[in-house]
Amino acid sequence: MTTIVLVASLVLAVVAGAYTALDRLVDDRLLLVAAVVELLLVVQAVVACVVAGQVRTPGEGPTMAAYAVTRPRVPPALAYLAIKEKSRWAMGAVLGGALVVAVMTLRIQQIWTVHA
Repeated sequence: MTTIVLVASLVLAVVAGAYTALDRLVDDRLLLVAAVVELLLVVQAVVACVVAGQVRTPGEGPTMAAYAVTRPRVPPALAYLAIKEKSRWAMGAVLGGALVVAVMTLRIQQIWTVHA
């Protein structure tokens, strides 16, 4: 599941990067990719919160749950920003946010792999 979320967020980053380079505004294609990422993040948040209790190192379980609960808030905020801000920099923000989601996903995987 982590690999799927990671690939989806990187696809969003590539699409946003292409839109930034081409000076394109948000369209349905980008919003569809963001919606897929959002759906995957919500599913993974539920799973991560359930398994966070199995993390043996003190403090790492709540950290994992916090990452999992925070990530689903990023794509809707970025989509809203991209719709409201009609500039190339809105796509740059979407690119940055997609990379943040990817990094947070890797951190969740690291916590689960090392401490579970």
